[in-house]
Formats: sequence, C-alpha cells, structure tokens
Amino acid sequence: MEYCDGGDLMKRIRRQRGVLFSEDQILSWFVQISLGLKHIHDRKVLHRDIKTQNIFLSKNGMVAKLGDFGIARVLNNTMELARTCIGTPYYLSPEICQNKPYNNKTDIWSLGCVLYELCTLRHPFEGNNLQQLVLKICQARVPPISPRFSRDLQFLISQLFEVSPRDRPSINSILKRPFLENLIAKYLTPEVIHEEFSHPLLYKARPSASRPAGKVAPGKKYLNIYCVCLAQ
Repeated sequence: MEYCDGGDLMKRIRRQRGVLFSEDQILSWFVQISLGLKHIHDRKVLHRDIKTQNIFLSKNGMVAKLGDFGIARVLNNTMELARTCIGTPYYLSPEICQNKPYNNKTDIWSLGCVLYELCTLRHPFEGNNLQQLVLKICQARVPPISPRFSRDLQFLISQLFEVSPRDRPSINSILKRPFLENLIAKYLTPEVIHEEFSHPLLYKARPSASRPAGKVAPGKKYLNIYCVCLAQ
C-alpha cells in the first residue's frame, strides 16, 4: 500500500476557501488522474467511484493518484455493460441514475464531475434530496465555469457532461488533446509513455470463471501509473 501524505483532493479543495485554483494546477492534477484512469480502462477495469475523496495527494500536493478500488469491476470485453447501481450520489452518471446498463463512460462522467469541482470548488449537481439530485444529473445542466479558464477546458467539461455515453470522449481521446498531451511528458518517462500509448488495449481479460466480476485481478497494484490500489 502507498502512503499519500497530502491527504485527498476533497480536503485540498476545502482548504481553498473559495479561492479558485490556477488552470495550470487544475490541468496538472487532471492529467495525472486521467493517466491513472487510462491505465485501468486499457485493462478493462471500471473504477465506478471516482470522486475527489478517492484522489490522493503526495509530494506537497504535486502528485495526484486515483485510489480506492473497492467497488472496481473487470469487464470481460470492452462492449460489456455493468448493471450494478453503485457509486457516490454527486458523481453518478445519468445512465446509472436511470438504472440503465453502463460501461467505462460512466467513469468519464465522474471524471467530469471532479474536473468541474476543481474549476469551481463545488459539485456540478446538487439537490435538497436524492430525487432532486438525480433529476439535475439527468438534465446535465451546469452553470458555466469562470471565463478566466481557457476555451479548451470549458469545451472539455461540456463534452464530459454529455448525457449519452456514446457522445462522451474516451480517456484515450481526452489525453490526445494538444493542451493535455503536452503535459504527459512531465509525469511519465519515455519508456512508460511508449508502453502505455503504443497499444489501445494492453491485456485481454481472462475468462470470467478465473476472475470473478467486481474484483480487480489479484496481485495487481497499479502503482507505476497515477493510481493506487488496495487489492491484494
């Protein structure tokens, strides 16, 4: 297990007390989180509980890693859809709220919630009760982020909040955007970049009989890219 001495991103956001982060800081964390998500999506793993509380900081807040894989799920193939309604309410995708089958695009929605929260210091969707919250999520209407942020960032957020999963970008296409792609070399060595980006899918899923649904492959800790996993 890795120890992240900087706490989690939720606590870091609260410490801002209304003072917005710089775009450079937001993109730094976002790229690292996205690299962690790419690492597991390429291996057909859904996180299913991406939220600021599950993103851990270290090295004086410079390093951000995606963690807490307690409800992660391995899909047998990239087209398989999970059906378990699970996750934290503020970050639930419309398809989960509507009790529809879902795939890795539900993680992309949650990633959008985290990015919006980094830009605004508040949840994109809030309600006085669960029913009101679900309605707002399904409508996908959020106040715009501050105009101080770039058009690239504003446009990315709008795409992450597409109601239809098909219209949301994949994590690989997100990381190929020039304003994000240029940052990757800051966090990964050339060797790791080659390993992670040379193939769209690095590992084939084992037959379901040898890997129970709902569990990450035993022995995988995913520590080399920006995610930490407690699975043993």
